[in-house]
Amino acid sequence: MAKLWFKFQRYFRRKPVRFFTFLALYLTAGSLVFLHSGFVGQPAVSQNQANPAAGGPAEGAELPFLGDLHLGRGFRDTGEASSIARRYGPWFKGKDGERAKPGDYGGAWSRALKGRVVREKEEERAKYIGCYLDDTQSRALRGVSFFDYKKMTVFRCQDNCAERGYLYAGLEFGAECYCGHKIQAANVSEAECDMECKGERGSVCGGANRLSVYRLQLARRQASDYGSAVFRGCFHRPDNLSLALPVTAAMPNMSVDKCVDLCTEKEYPLAALAGTACHCGFPTTRFPLHEREDEQLCAQKCSAEEFESCGTPSYFIVYQTQVQDNRCMDRRFLPAKSKQLIALASFPGAGNTWARHLIELATGFYTGSYYFDGSLYNKGFKGERDHWRSGRTICIKTHESGQKEIEAFDAAILLIRNPYKALMAEFNRKYGGHIGFAAHAHWKGKEWPEFVRNYAPWWATHTLDWLKFGRKVLVVHFEDLKQDLFVQLGRMVSLLGVAVREDRLLCVESQKDGNFKRSGLRKLEYDPYTADMQKTISAYIKMVDAALRGRNLTGVPDDYYPR
Repeated sequence: MAKLWFKFQRYFRRKPVRFFTFLALYLTAGSLVFLHSGFVGQPAVSQNQANPAAGGPAEGAELPFLGDLHLGRGFRDTGEASSIARRYGPWFKGKDGERAKPGDYGGAWSRALKGRVVREKEEERAKYIGCYLDDTQSRALRGVSFFDYKKMTVFRCQDNCAERGYLYAGLEFGAECYCGHKIQAANVSEAECDMECKGERGSVCGGANRLSVYRLQLARRQASDYGSAVFRGCFHRPDNLSLALPVTAAMPNMSVDKCVDLCTEKEYPLAALAGTACHCGFPTTRFPLHEREDEQLCAQKCSAEEFESCGTPSYFIVYQTQVQDNRCMDRRFLPAKSKQLIALASFPGAGNTWARHLIELATGFYTGSYYFDGSLYNKGFKGERDHWRSGRTICIKTHESGQKEIEAFDAAILLIRNPYKALMAEFNRKYGGHIGFAAHAHWKGKEWPEFVRNYAPWWATHTLDWLKFGRKVLVVHFEDLKQDLFVQLGRMVSLLGVAVREDRLLCVESQKDGNFKRSGLRKLEYDPYTADMQKTISAYIKMVDAALRGRNLTGVPDDYYPR
């Protein structure tokens, strides 16, 4: 065998031309085999696909593979790709029911074709209509809004507004997104929209008090599609109906969706159904929504929907639309440096960020922080970057509990929450972010027991230290704030020394959730607290309850224990 190999090498050393000829033949043969495999076994093109005049693919058919399109072998632009984009749009749902992202067409599509379809879809998703004036006191777009001072993009704003059924999306100050059904402002020069999007270089996101406005072509109009209606209850007809609810429309074929759609279209946050009449307005002192009636008084069936109640001329069924109440949305720094430092103190997970959101809406002034959290700043808490002693913010968030740190403040709002809920909320924040959730593996692993062992004592000592060393402490229980926000927030604002109109507090009440309130703790399949954990935490609860009562304050709510 060795001799044979030696003769083979000697043969090609003497005749190098033969070697290169053999190599070229080998490569050519391999290429032909490779090309042949690309043609064999591909499904045949149906007549409808080959001939666009005969009609496109059937409704609901799967997107074609690259082999079906015969890209590079007589492929002609039939317009089929754009018809797919038109049919499914940027918000179509995939096989698993999840909302697919634009451009997510499977690995078989070529990069060039994907880019072409994405461009066509972007053109169909929204149409830019101009630069518009905006005013913090009277917004041009009066639907929902959100901010992101780090990652705002044009598409993100459009997607959020379209998902909620709005017709227009507007971007301002490079980082703010506003939605609405109509534009209530004047058109201005394009040169005034001159700010680049924070999360997208080369794209314009409005300017200072200027909106880059897009009309959304694929927005879902019906309230039933985007779940805008939130049931508020049954309420007695207000004394002065025309002032309390300024828009009224007769609806012989009344339904909840029709009334909610009308009030959303008219840019009002309340929809009140009164038999065959639909009323729209804001929560005000004339219609504060604080005194609910028995729902049986509103139990008249809708003429167009037998399973829904539409109220009566004397008792109204009230729903809250997705329209944002802009009467309390303006915020700024204090005009003059504050003479006192007021803490918003809480154990982590007790709702401090949510309380800051409420205080900023109620007072119109930014809150500050003892720390710096970039994610909170990016989401609109502009006081986050200020030094906590700057005096420009209405109060300062802190989780500190040492004597020196507490005595640095002139007064404090002490927010206390059920330790079982607070510990779980902080654990979720630690491992899932401000509005996320910890993974199941974290709950089952060593992280959770270790977390409870270290944090449960802190829950007790935090409250005890503030009660002991705080100069002027207002205790607010998180559970009371949720249950009776109007009264509890009024107490908090009074301590801050700000005079606030009742209408503004009513506005806050209707916009209370904000962007940083979790939608409820994720339900676990089991109770994460062991018997030993419960025994330890119950002892801490009793210590805090005794300390509160020892200062003639209300003790902890009853639902803190027994576990």
